[in-house]
Amino acid sequence: MTLPVPELAPLTPGARRVLDAASALFYERGIHAIGVDTIAAAAGVTKKTLYDRFGSKEALVVSYLQHRDARWREHLDGHLATVPEPGAARILAVFDAALSWVPGNSGKGCSAINARAEIDGAGDSPLVLAEARREKEWLLAVFAHLCTEAGFRDPSRLAETLMLLYEGAIVTVGMGTFAAPFVLARDTAQLVLESSPIDVA
Repeated sequence: MTLPVPELAPLTPGARRVLDAASALFYERGIHAIGVDTIAAAAGVTKKTLYDRFGSKEALVVSYLQHRDARWREHLDGHLATVPEPGAARILAVFDAALSWVPGNSGKGCSAINARAEIDGAGDSPLVLAEARREKEWLLAVFAHLCTEAGFRDPSRLAETLMLLYEGAIVTVGMGTFAAPFVLARDTAQLVLESSPIDVA
């Protein structure tokens, strides 16, 4: 499956140190709470190096989101590769991928959702807003693609339903409302898929 994703430019060693430090700080403490002085100190570089490599804090935040998303896509692709045949099992592999991804990577929920929650309005961090939206649109497109190739009668509507289950689960992970939300989301997705009509060729 090939869906359009942003090309990530290679990073210099200094840029990598900045991005690694910023990524850990942004995810753990929030974007607005972390200034460039803190990031530069954690990365062991000067503020000039940070700005030379990324141009602005907003561009650094976008890079943070894009690199986390790239890691998630790689993880998801690995799970989809284990279920190459179109069908419900391949769609459920998205939830299986999330089940194995969350413990080590998303204990505070989704980085895109968390970033979006910090944006005050359309005029605040427009590049970050666009990136968060792109990531969610990409995942919805993944669900739609998988539902289409599986032959479901209304793949767009089904993809939206599955997206709601996925998003509800990842928000619940971040909130800690109850344990193992992706287990429940996967079980519910399976029931939805079993009850959804398939076009017979």
